[in-house]
Amino acid sequence: MPPASSILNADLHCHSVVSDGTLTPEALAARAKANGVELWALTDHDEIGGQHRAAAAARANGMKYLTGTEISVTFANETVHIVGLGFDPDDADMLQGLHKTRGGRGQRAMEMSDGLARVGIKGAYEGALKFVGNPELISRTHFARFLVESGVCKETAEVFRKYLTEGKPGYVPHRWASLHDAVKWITSARGMAIIAHPARYKFTPNEEYALFTEFKAHGGQGVEVVTGSHTAQEYVKYAETAREFGLAASRGSDFHSPEESHTDLGTLPFLPGGLTPIWELLADRIQ
Repeated sequence: MPPASSILNADLHCHSVVSDGTLTPEALAARAKANGVELWALTDHDEIGGQHRAAAAARANGMKYLTGTEISVTFANETVHIVGLGFDPDDADMLQGLHKTRGGRGQRAMEMSDGLARVGIKGAYEGALKFVGNPELISRTHFARFLVESGVCKETAEVFRKYLTEGKPGYVPHRWASLHDAVKWITSARGMAIIAHPARYKFTPNEEYALFTEFKAHGGQGVEVVTGSHTAQEYVKYAETAREFGLAASRGSDFHSPEESHTDLGTLPFLPGGLTPIWELLADRIQ
């Protein structure tokens, strides 16, 4: 029987309209509560502007709350996501670092639109903007929603497959923050850094080992073991990785939208036993 702390219904990874989700922080909080979430975090991409709203909404719904974000990092020519939890949302260095990271998205979006125009899809930038809550955070997801709305594809997954991944006409790489910077922003703001959905990265075993080794050396403390894109086998694999590297385990749906996300808030299996839940290490930061 796993310890009681492992069977807490914690959902520590989701997105609102402040980045690329479709629900407000308040609507997400209500949905999380309805699905039995006891401890919640909103983790918008490279943005913490929704944190005070999310914390207030969690309180109004009788849920515990941890501040959160998901920072985009370039590592070994791949985009890796680092979730930060339990930090001070008013920390000046973190706010400045995230603002700088967001800065390249606008130019990238224009280049993506140009690439799509070359294969006959006109007006993609303007179309994507209709789906953006925060223009600084325009992303591939917003382009995907436009291509579905305009009938080019039936669902967002098809858009990514045909147009927005490497080698396809709308793909434009972006240099994000360094792993060192992302972990430093989080830990300097008294939070903890977690590697998000590690199974999603196309790393060789050596590259993955290097990621975890460097992450730990910079002060990273956790890894998402149970998350919306992981399979049951991957829960087991990354539970072992957490033990190997002495990392705490996190759990989060990575929910973006009722129409798009196959894993709803609060519906994941509990953490495997024998791991340290990240929320145990963050007990004094829970609101």
